[in-house]
Amino acid sequence: MNKERNTQQESAIGRSWEDFEKDIYTADEIRESDLRVSLISEFIRARDELGISQKKLEELSGVKQPIIARMEKGLFKSANRNSFKIISTNG
Repeated sequence: MNKERNTQQESAIGRSWEDFEKDIYTADEIRESDLRVSLISEFIRARDELGISQKKLEELSGVKQPIIARMEKGLFKSANRNSFKIISTNG
């Protein structure tokens, strides 16, 4: 039995994130993650551009500030009712 290892294949050190990501996620999971990051980034950019705080957005949308904070951190289901309420508020 050969005990030599191919450390380049078994170690994440020296590999790019893209290579590592492809090893652990499916193409669909990567696309979904990329879309989620893009949507969250755009949501935060729009809120900042409008000068609206999370608290003000709570008042405008009816979605509680802690939920808005979790959404901006990516800790939410992408297709939930609160997302649509906030998006329609931001115009």
